Amino acid sequence: MGFQFNHVGGGTKTRRPITLHMIYNASCVEPECSLVTDDQGDVEVTLEELQEYIEAENQRLEQEHNQFWAKEIVVKMEYKYCPNLTIIDTPGLISAAPSSRKPTSASLSHAAKQVESMVRAKMEQPEYIILCLEDASDWTNATTRKLVMQVDPNLERTVIVSTKFDTRIPQFARGADVTTYLNPSKRLLEGRMLGGNPFFTSVPSGRVGNTRDAIFRSNDQFRNSVLEQEEKDVAEVERRMSRKLEPTERRRLGVSQLRRFLEHLLQRRYLENVPTIVPVLEKEYRNASERLVTVASELGNLQPDKLKEKGRKFREAFLEKLAQLMRGTVQAPPDRFGETLADEHIRGGAFVAPDGKPLTVTDNLPNSHMRLFGGAQYHRAMAEFRMAIGEMTCPDISREEIVNACGVEDVHDGVNYTRTACVIAVTKAKEAFEPFLHQLGYRMAHVMRRMYPVAMHLMQKDSNFLTGHDLFLKRLGAAFHAFIDEIETDARNKCLEDLVSVTRYVSWSLHTKSRAGLKSMLGRVVGTDGKEVAPSANAEKTAMTMMDVLENTLWSRRLGPMSEEVVAALVCQIFEGIRDHIVTTSELKFNCFFLMPVLDNFPARLREELESAYDEDLDSVFDVASVRAALESKQRSTDAELKQVERLQRKFATIHSTLSHPVKATAEGAEADNRGVLGESAANEKAGRDPRARASQKASQFDQGSEMHGSTNNALRHSGARPPLGASVASMR
Repeated sequence: MGFQFNHVGGGTKTRRPITLHMIYNASCVEPECSLVTDDQGDVEVTLEELQEYIEAENQRLEQEHNQFWAKEIVVKMEYKYCPNLTIIDTPGLISAAPSSRKPTSASLSHAAKQVESMVRAKMEQPEYIILCLEDASDWTNATTRKLVMQVDPNLERTVIVSTKFDTRIPQFARGADVTTYLNPSKRLLEGRMLGGNPFFTSVPSGRVGNTRDAIFRSNDQFRNSVLEQEEKDVAEVERRMSRKLEPTERRRLGVSQLRRFLEHLLQRRYLENVPTIVPVLEKEYRNASERLVTVASELGNLQPDKLKEKGRKFREAFLEKLAQLMRGTVQAPPDRFGETLADEHIRGGAFVAPDGKPLTVTDNLPNSHMRLFGGAQYHRAMAEFRMAIGEMTCPDISREEIVNACGVEDVHDGVNYTRTACVIAVTKAKEAFEPFLHQLGYRMAHVMRRMYPVAMHLMQKDSNFLTGHDLFLKRLGAAFHAFIDEIETDARNKCLEDLVSVTRYVSWSLHTKSRAGLKSMLGRVVGTDGKEVAPSANAEKTAMTMMDVLENTLWSRRLGPMSEEVVAALVCQIFEGIRDHIVTTSELKFNCFFLMPVLDNFPARLREELESAYDEDLDSVFDVASVRAALESKQRSTDAELKQVERLQRKFATIHSTLSHPVKATAEGAEADNRGVLGESAANEKAGRDPRARASQKASQFDQGSEMHGSTNNALRHSGARPPLGASVASMR
């Protein structure tokens, strides 16, 4: 960065990730810093204030139980010594004792897991370059690299850096040892690592400042010390190897070489991504131009006659989509608009029996697990009603209900079990079936209402939609929903009338669905001796049976097995007759008075309502003032977006042209460049003569100064391209 930034000192200091958005700016003689906050946005701070804030955060977290926090400290930095990089500085990995029961060891182990989890989360971002900082004199000791290789096994997006190189050199007794360390074999290091071989850096220890313990009085002194240390390392290595370093070896030794490698790497990646970004910008330019033309056309169509005609076209298209949905279509995605039977039960209600339990027919009902809409969903709902209600059996009849239903006749005190059975049957049927008719109406209304958003989606898909005319769309939806409520009430009332008629008066020809079955059931009545009596034996036995029947069913009010079975048989026959009649007539009623009116009557009703509204008050249908204001606002924003895309296209063309055709630097600039980009003279030469630096500055201006709105921003973000020279580097220690 050109100055000492991190909180330096012994032990673990960095306790929150620090995201540094660095921007090269040749005019910034002093670093310009801003801290990105949640509540105030970018807050300008001095370098000292920023460093104090970071140190205070580290000290605060050190005193807390968790000690580390994954939330990043986001910093923006402009400086003439900054490269165009985004670096995420993560906390250093902690080595805990493998086995110890001391509280301090447990705490250290917890902290180590915290840091490892935090660092892994950063490294798992596939677009990040991992800067793996190893503090080891032997490549077989790979504490940090082992964790990195769990995420990046081949080190294909990892740069390996051996730190504190100045302390390693004295450990080598022979030149061969230095050569082996500088060029490790593929057995020790993955040959496909980013850069091919590791880098080696030395940074002088000590703080910058005016305090007593500070070693460097200024950042200039610190930068010069970094350069001097690099030159010392090169000289010492060459002395021990008794030869000059090869160019490939020299390019990997020193902070300046690492920085140059990263800049060139990100420049290359930027150039690789330009071909994917430019077509996106072209597409966005075309889309914005088309939207601008559409908005201008809509503004011109806000005349009363044109609005009416547009409303009529939209109305007819909507009616056509409704009919299409009823007939069946695959244009709407089922995963978005379809409902399984379980979803339908949740939103539209299930058929619930009098005992409060839903009637389950999922296993036998076709297509119950499929996501349906429109006519297919209507047919499935009706099939469920037919199956669930059609299989209902008569509820249990208690002996007390039979006795209470007998009563006393006005002519004799005998018992009329036929009347008793009729009273019980019609009461049970009315109580059982009336709730189902209400549930059927609610379910069918739910299915029909769901077609409105599906129809709107189909119209949007066909580019036949009234954008901005929310008042008209609300009126259209209100008319549709009101009509559904009206015809649902009408169909349900007709079904309830049928239920009343079939439970008000029992007609044996209608209520007994099988006389043969009833005759067979009544023939197996139980006599007084508890034995079954066959319907035909001989005359004497038949007379005896009739006497038993009269004695048990007419003259006696003692409810015996024979009387109970006779009543139960009659009640079941009447109940099943009413059930079958209700299921059949309800399906017919809803098909004729609910389904067909949507197709036959609703179009005429909607046309009449809208035409009447046109004549009464057009503003009540189209809120012209608000629509005009919204369109004008959209026109301004679209025009601004179009100009923004044009500016981006020009910027990309300029940057790409500059980076693709670099001019050779002068001899003086090249010599300064070899001394390292951290040196002030080298920086001045590069800023003044090297076109890559100028392009880098333009790239940084693009990176910070260009913001796209709406779909343009999303398109760039989803294209996978990174900002020029602004890719992120996750630093691991």
